[in-house]
Amino acid sequence: MRAAPKRYEVVLTEGAAQDLEALYDYIAQFDRIQNANHVLDRLMAIVEDLSEFPERGSHPRDLLALGIRAYRQVLFKPYRAIYRVVNDNQVVIHLIVDGRRNMQSMLARRLLGA
Repeated sequence: MRAAPKRYEVVLTEGAAQDLEALYDYIAQFDRIQNANHVLDRLMAIVEDLSEFPERGSHPRDLLALGIRAYRQVLFKPYRAIYRVVNDNQVVIHLIVDGRRNMQSMLARRLLGA
């Protein structure tokens, strides 16, 4: 009999939760509510998948260029969820953002405290 896969607790930081709300509001205002719902559903599905497969994400090139390998990302283009696996049982989502934005400044501000 196969053992059940290990499950990680997935936590959104306050900033990541605000990112989701802002993305939803923007799409609902400038496009359609149905599209905002679709994007939110897809992003939440991706986030939930991390509870079983936290190592599936790639390392963001923007951070690798700085020698930082602690963070990973999963994509629903053009959106990126940037996270870190902590304590061997928890995934912390730090940032959910439209990848077309200035990622250098977003990452520096949110992840590196600059």
